[in-house]
Amino acid sequence: MPIALPHHDGSSLFVSQPAPEAVSLGDTVRLRVRVPQGWGPASKVWVRSVQDGEPRYDAAIRLGAADGWDWWEAAMLVANPVAKYRFLLEVTETHDAGAPAGEAVGSTVGRSYWNLNAQGLYRRDVSDAADFRLTTFAPAPEWLRQGTMYQVFPDRFARSEQADGHPVPDWAVECSWDEPVVGTGERAATQFYGGDLPGITGKLDYLQEFGVDVLYLTPFFPARSNHRYDASTFDSVDPLLGGDQALVELVAAAHARGIKVMGDLTANHSGAAHEWFVKALADPGSEEAGYYYFSADHSSYESWWGVPSLPKFNWSSEALRRRFITDEDSVVARWLKPPFSLDGWRIDVGNMTGRLGAVDLNHQVARLIADRVRGINPNAALLAESTSDAAPDVTGEHWQGAMTYSNLTRPLWSWLAKDASDVNFFGSPQTGPNRIGAEDFLATHQDLAAGFSWGVRQNNMNALNTHDTARAATVMIDGGPAVGAVLAFCLPGVPVMFAGDEFGLEGFNGEDSRTPMPWDVPDLVRNDLRSAYATLGRLRKELPALTGGGVRWLHAQGDALVFIREFSGSSALVFAARSDASVIVDSSVLSEAQLQALGAAPRHHCGKVTSSQAGPSGVDGVWLRAEGPSAGVWALPGTAVPGR
Repeated sequence: MPIALPHHDGSSLFVSQPAPEAVSLGDTVRLRVRVPQGWGPASKVWVRSVQDGEPRYDAAIRLGAADGWDWWEAAMLVANPVAKYRFLLEVTETHDAGAPAGEAVGSTVGRSYWNLNAQGLYRRDVSDAADFRLTTFAPAPEWLRQGTMYQVFPDRFARSEQADGHPVPDWAVECSWDEPVVGTGERAATQFYGGDLPGITGKLDYLQEFGVDVLYLTPFFPARSNHRYDASTFDSVDPLLGGDQALVELVAAAHARGIKVMGDLTANHSGAAHEWFVKALADPGSEEAGYYYFSADHSSYESWWGVPSLPKFNWSSEALRRRFITDEDSVVARWLKPPFSLDGWRIDVGNMTGRLGAVDLNHQVARLIADRVRGINPNAALLAESTSDAAPDVTGEHWQGAMTYSNLTRPLWSWLAKDASDVNFFGSPQTGPNRIGAEDFLATHQDLAAGFSWGVRQNNMNALNTHDTARAATVMIDGGPAVGAVLAFCLPGVPVMFAGDEFGLEGFNGEDSRTPMPWDVPDLVRNDLRSAYATLGRLRKELPALTGGGVRWLHAQGDALVFIREFSGSSALVFAARSDASVIVDSSVLSEAQLQALGAAPRHHCGKVTSSQAGPSGVDGVWLRAEGPSAGVWALPGTAVPGR
């Protein structure tokens, strides 16, 4: 049965500002919550906020009813840069407590009180950790949350004509474009296929076919590996990629097509061959020696995960801070300015940057980088990698969003998992993803998304996989990647395609996933998803609800998920199933106009999905059905709010 529970999500339906992220310290905002009349009705509602560390309760007024929902509104002072709040609902009539169908529930007599936070509804007190959040930090550029991102690993994307003239470096093992990649061992980092930046420039028209707005490049600095996270300098573009001019031309050509370009920067470490580290190693008294962590006798040094080729930066060094961030021609600044004009950075292992044992300078460094980036270009984006629970570090104050796997990618793999043994499951000791039901997918997703403000949630990267993970096609059931793509494109966040997803490329870990693009090798194309991705990219532009609407879950049980993204002007409903499934959506969760529109054909589908107005057993609603792994996206009318 549908999930019909009190709801608030921080989107513009529920927050009075024109954009929920455009809030200033000292503002008084109006916050709304909707309560299904079949669940309540609520007799009283309060907003509970935490102001200067102390809880405060502000009474709400009932705005009225619309389509079977009571709407309540309360005013709240934004007293702190991160304003935490939840709703407290008093109910005096018997109701079913939102229990799943078939579950025995006793009557509620007298008053009962319910807390609604970003994780859900609780008939008990809860920690502040999962409260909703409004923040007063500078908002991210609108193009980020509205964008569709495409990630390119330059060595494996495309070779230009000039690539044949690039000499093979001494660290590399030259490979033909169709030679299989090696996923483990030393060769995983030294196989050299010779993709370059002019090759990417030549494929920009191809990217436009998918509605790509944001091109994210993994590092382009000279290095001694194919991944280039071990930079030997930050002052130039690797000549193997075409040099500085190739980046200038790529960015200019992308901008001419309306595509933003983001770079990838290692603020946690350099390479052991970096000019700074070479000098630091040779001269313990040098300024550069202070950039790193050396032992007292200068015989050893700290590195990322103990990998000697990746010596770790010591951010206690003021000289490093100037050279990397604050100087006019610093690493952070130089590539954002003309003639390069990058549109932002993704910070590699942002969660580890500035942290070592008892030393924690992470937020100081993040703030310095953010201030520098926004001082150069207020419309630039700044994302950070954080492979676990990213919310404590990604508040929007500095990093505007996270490249993280915890709140979507990992639970999505588990919901769509096949028997994929010996797959790297994000570095855990598991031999592959554990299969879970839709209930656990939703619980995990809500748990690990709850710590983000609504603005940050919209900027987080929604990836099925990246250059650091196994491929979805290796992990998921047949048809699973197409279903997963629908969720990545339709849930709050920035959908990310890693080059080759559209061809169904496979890989058991990150290195094995970095297969050269099969431009001229059709035999490598196991599952052609190009048409599906192109349609999803168009939908992001055509349906505003997908890039700014709130999210409300209507069903999560076993093999099927249903949610709606909703604005006052338009909405979009998504139905996803991993096997044969049927779900009834009725008037307890949608308006009559929305139910009527749901009977039409979906705007996008994969697999086989159908909707029919005549539900089974005389139930009044719309019956959604899937045969095998399937998903559908329907355009619906907007959600009515009393008084608006």
